[in-house]
Amino acid sequence: MALLKVQGTPHMVRDTTSGALINRDLSGLEEYNKKRQMMANQKEELNKVKSELDIIKTDMSEIKELMLQLLNKG
Repeated sequence: MALLKVQGTPHMVRDTTSGALINRDLSGLEEYNKKRQMMANQKEELNKVKSELDIIKTDMSEIKELMLQLLNKG
């Protein structure tokens, strides 16, 4: 497999066998992976907050129902 530099793009090479363009920018790949991981972490945190909010809503509904029952008995 022979690789040729692509003119005007220092991090791109072309495979002469298949004609494929290959990106050899490792720092760009690392940056992409960090951003992807950060987005996954944010999504996980958002899902956790949504779940906790649902639990709080359920608890508040139960408290409201119990208070209404107490008021109706008195």
